[in-house]
Amino acid sequence: LQLVESGGGLVQPGGSLRLSCVASGFTLDSYNFGWLRQAPGKEREGVSCISTGDGSVVYASSVRGRFTISKDNAKNTVYLEMNDLKPENTAVYYCAKTLHRQLTLESGDYNRWGQGTQVAVSS
Repeated sequence: LQLVESGGGLVQPGGSLRLSCVASGFTLDSYNFGWLRQAPGKEREGVSCISTGDGSVVYASSVRGRFTISKDNAKNTVYLEMNDLKPENTAVYYCAKTLHRQLTLESGDYNRWGQGTQVAVSS
């Protein structure tokens, strides 16, 4: 069971990035998936979560309207489109699978994590 993220990088404020998370060893439609991030010196926080059953989503208030989570069940991939990025969005972004099929931003509700991908927003 593995999650592999990609798509991070260095971007200027106001720029965009698209993160991808490929799941292997299990199918997306059996679990919910989320994106969480951890900035230096801060606790890990939930960014967004998607139900791979009905497609319901939830966002942290700080990213709502700028970030979009989506999935492609055929490719076993979850995406996070990030627009209008700000310096405070700088963090390592993790893709993770929920323990149960809940829609959640709580890191304790996730039991399988990718290795993370670094996002840096700076001019």
